[in-house]
Amino acid sequence: MSTPTRAVINLDVTGPTISRHLYGHFAEHLGACIYGGFFVGADSDIPNVRGMRTDVVEALKAIDIPNLRWPGGCFADEYHWRDGVGPVEQRPTVVNTHWGNVVEDNSFGTHEFMDLVDQLGCEPYICGNVGSGTVREMADWVEYLTRSGEAPMSELRRENGRDEPWQVKYWGIGNESWGCGGNMRAEYYADLARQYSTYCREHDGNQLYKIAGGANVDDYHWTETLMKTLGDLGCGCNPRHFFDAISLHYYTMPTGFEDKLSATEFDEATYYLTMAAAWRIDELLTRHGNVMDVYDPAKRIGLVLDEWGTWFAVEPGTNPGFLYQQNTMRDALVASVHFDSFHRHADRLVMANIAQTVNVLQAMLLTDGDTLIKTPTYHVFEMNKGHHDADLLPLNWTGQALPTRTVGNREIALVSASASTKNGTALVSLTNLDLEAAHPVTLDLRGHRVTGITGRILTAGAVNAHNTADQPDVVAPQAFDVPAVTDGALTVDLPAHSFVTLELTLG
Repeated sequence: MSTPTRAVINLDVTGPTISRHLYGHFAEHLGACIYGGFFVGADSDIPNVRGMRTDVVEALKAIDIPNLRWPGGCFADEYHWRDGVGPVEQRPTVVNTHWGNVVEDNSFGTHEFMDLVDQLGCEPYICGNVGSGTVREMADWVEYLTRSGEAPMSELRRENGRDEPWQVKYWGIGNESWGCGGNMRAEYYADLARQYSTYCREHDGNQLYKIAGGANVDDYHWTETLMKTLGDLGCGCNPRHFFDAISLHYYTMPTGFEDKLSATEFDEATYYLTMAAAWRIDELLTRHGNVMDVYDPAKRIGLVLDEWGTWFAVEPGTNPGFLYQQNTMRDALVASVHFDSFHRHADRLVMANIAQTVNVLQAMLLTDGDTLIKTPTYHVFEMNKGHHDADLLPLNWTGQALPTRTVGNREIALVSASASTKNGTALVSLTNLDLEAAHPVTLDLRGHRVTGITGRILTAGAVNAHNTADQPDVVAPQAFDVPAVTDGALTVDLPAHSFVTLELTLG
């Protein structure tokens, strides 16, 4: 065994709370995410509750899904919510111009979405239409969902079968306004965000958390332009409450957007390019956070990564506009690296939403008729549940440097880790990105006595291994043997291309 890399974890010294909303999800009217994924209709032979697939709902409840973003994505800025309320047979059809140019029948609309999040036990995150909609349209949607009494939208909601309003906290003010949401300049969008926000009212005690459409990847000018609209937050003088957070979008791709490669067939070089792209999220969160700190050092405004994940070529024979891709052990490692970064930035990052939950891009779940497949990425979410609303335990690397690899002009670490604590336990997540070699890690555990340890591992014989309807458990968590803590230290040998979690019971 090579000399272990060492890290110190002070189990009694905590950092910011890791919001459970960093494990959020995203469902767009895209391919089979909604129709055939979440929603099959009440008349389907597939078991369902009011049209929602029972197996999908139960699988997501098992990972404690905290929120669900809807209806897009690019679809949000061509979605007019009134098309999706009222008797289903009377709802108009529209063409989904962004995703496959298929006809959308609007059978899944506002009431269906709110039923879905109720079944899931999670919070709704609704993205309003700024690109092709109007200020009044979005304001009316807020009123429709959240106001009681005799208001016009309250009455319309009652006519459509719902007496009491819902609680809807999270609202997105448009999506990707720099691109599919209107091709706007930052300055123009910033003014629209102020305008739309002004007319999104808080009804009957429903407090809104408004998320302005933020930057694409490294567009720091966009972030700065939005922050400048809020007044001098640096001194706390005259802060303007136009929005509570700004978003960021970043997808992991080994090559450029126009040259997407296979999700399952890739060589060593492509694998490491993917890992380098995954590591870039830490740079982006750091640098966007630095821009925000200039105007908001108190961190009143949150950062929301409401689209992230891998983006590869669609599976052969599928509609290219449906973005259906397989999900391998490589995707799981991309996810684990992201979560470690999310935890480190928990003082500013308040929400993240993987794209997307079912049958699209880096999905949690794939459906094949009446069969449900849990992907390797799903298992990372499940193994990391203990980090939800836990307090960060800063992890300090000491002694021998982390093993690294040069990828292009970047040097990337081959080991990643993070830790947190709550309710008398600590959870440590460890990732080895090395394709071939195991790497030992020694954890110096200080501040508490460790009275028990449970280990789990996610890995496979090959990094392109994936689950199918015929072989659903090729990549699935297994028990991981952990040696005893000796003199406050624990040494773990991380196998090649693996993700390991250690749950510590603290005395």
